[in-house]
Amino acid sequence: MKWVTRSHVHVDRVACPWLITRFIDNNAEFLFVPASQIEQVAKETGAIPFDAPGVELGHHEGRCSFESIILKYGLKEPGLLRLAKIVHGADVSEDIDKEPLARGLEAIASGFSLRFPEDEENLAHQFDVYDALYAWCRLDVARNK
Repeated sequence: MKWVTRSHVHVDRVACPWLITRFIDNNAEFLFVPASQIEQVAKETGAIPFDAPGVELGHHEGRCSFESIILKYGLKEPGLLRLAKIVHGADVSEDIDKEPLARGLEAIASGFSLRFPEDEENLAHQFDVYDALYAWCRLDVARNK
């Protein structure tokens, strides 16, 4: 499937493709376009829009897009839900201090954006970060049972 979002990825627009490829669609193809073109590109290509204003898989009722995708696809794995709290804090500025790891993830996302301004290259590098953070989240959940 094709998925479309805004260009110049940051926390949620990296976390969502990671989530999609690891748990929903391992053959996903991502399109990064200016926000003003998302609706048109979605119609022309059949791509599923995410993390953009007014789309189903976006920010709703206090959720970030990562959380909206988890909800839509019924994902319930505890380590993934732990990761969602970190992504939420890093992505929703008014909640950044509610999760101790959020500022670190936001800083990492900013650093990767400076090092790799091309969206596809940025994703390729940051997926390892999310794989490692997810592994830690699974361990954290297991320790705190």
